Amino acid sequence: MSIIELERTAPVYTANPLTRREQVVLSNLTEDITLEQIATKLFVTRNTVKSQVRSVYRKIGVSTRADAVAWARHAGINAA
Repeated sequence: MSIIELERTAPVYTANPLTRREQVVLSNLTEDITLEQIATKLFVTRNTVKSQVRSVYRKIGVSTRADAVAWARHAGINAA
């Protein structure tokens, strides 16, 4: 499934404060890749991904990638 398809079909969680794009970025954090690699995959800059990651962390109340991944798993957000 492509990133675009994932964004269109990603479930919207009622208790999930994240936008679909933030869900896509979060799902990519579950993989063992760098922000630069995520940016390349999503056709955006590293700074865009970095900003989206900060927004995700703020919205879900975490401060580390590991905590964000644990939250994603609990919320049912799977790897892209």
